[in-house]
Amino acid sequence: MQGPSALVEAYRRTRDLSVALAAPLSDADATIQPHPDASPAKWHLAHTTWFFETFVLRDHVPGHHPHDARYAFLFNSYYDAEGARHARDRRGMLSRPSLEEIRAWRTAVDEQVAHALPGLSSAAQDLVTLGIHHEQQHQELMLTDMLAAMAANPLDPAIWDHPRDMPAAITPIGWTEGRAGLVEIGHGGAEFAFDCEEPRHRTLLHPHALADRCVTNAEWQAFMADDGYRRPELWLSDGWAWVKREAVAAPLYWRAGADGAWRAFALDGLHPLHPAAPVTHISFYEADAYARWAGARLPTEAEWEHAAEALDPAAGTQLDTAGPVRPRAVSRSTSPGQMFGDVWEWTGSAYLPYPGFRPAEGAVGEYNGKFMSGQAVLKGASCATPRGHSRASYRNFFYPWQRWQFTGVRLARDL
Repeated sequence: MQGPSALVEAYRRTRDLSVALAAPLSDADATIQPHPDASPAKWHLAHTTWFFETFVLRDHVPGHHPHDARYAFLFNSYYDAEGARHARDRRGMLSRPSLEEIRAWRTAVDEQVAHALPGLSSAAQDLVTLGIHHEQQHQELMLTDMLAAMAANPLDPAIWDHPRDMPAAITPIGWTEGRAGLVEIGHGGAEFAFDCEEPRHRTLLHPHALADRCVTNAEWQAFMADDGYRRPELWLSDGWAWVKREAVAAPLYWRAGADGAWRAFALDGLHPLHPAAPVTHISFYEADAYARWAGARLPTEAEWEHAAEALDPAAGTQLDTAGPVRPRAVSRSTSPGQMFGDVWEWTGSAYLPYPGFRPAEGAVGEYNGKFMSGQAVLKGASCATPRGHSRASYRNFFYPWQRWQFTGVRLARDL
């Protein structure tokens, strides 16, 4: 566990980055909710503040009085133990409190947490650490939700302006043979990890190989040109029903121009596709169909994790400062094999508990375990993941049709 001074510094650094990410937004920008899976930026800023005020100040600082008792109903996310809450799909209707009022609330809570932290018990300091990692998750969500909000605007507004790199050459995919036999996966050290990453345990790997990079935009265009979105034999039954129901014909945010060229909308506006950058904003259904088209499959969670255990999880294209994050070509990545950064990588593994899993005690035990149904695991990190947040054992998870996150695909095959 970090000492109090280091924990205060980590707390302030994380809280400041959230405010910086929202700095370019007007109150209106920060209030809109583009779809039920996304939340307004203002809500993210408020919910993470509610987390610290509730689980740290309320529960561990005697005599604490809430900034506004009504906020608990507005900004609780899914903690049933904390009582009733505002409907998730109605968060965009919260024009009040204003963005300015939420920033003032954040400032007040930050001052109280920083003041109280040196005298908190080790259990309370552990909750601060959990809250920091929780807020880092919301920083990524805030960026992807801001992108979704701007993409819904016909003006194609850019939140940040940024020069684009020249396209890089695309080298053919190479294959790295993975280890076969019994291996250990899961978190087992003293450093922070979420409860769903534990306990460390043994699992069996069959002979396999992993691609040495992610699938690119150019390669995805070849899939599309070969009628990949119109061939039912490539798709899982639920995936094919989703394609037809939603009229899906390209990754999210891709737009065909009048000249027939594809462009993609990002936080810095609408730009031509970078052919060598990893394809992103694809669902599990799309990733699985592409892998079948390519004569391959998706990696299992265990295959991916074991291959990445010796790599630096803080390398690659990840979030350092506020700005227009986007995936970069593999030639620009500093993570070997592009395994950390750029895009989260879908696996073929369901998000289920590890042998011996036990959720944390209390309301924070609702954080991961109750979502272990119907979702798939993603591994690595994306360009919007705060650097230092992820690790090989990290288990991201989404429903198979969701694709507004920076999600991509790495191929695997049996040997």
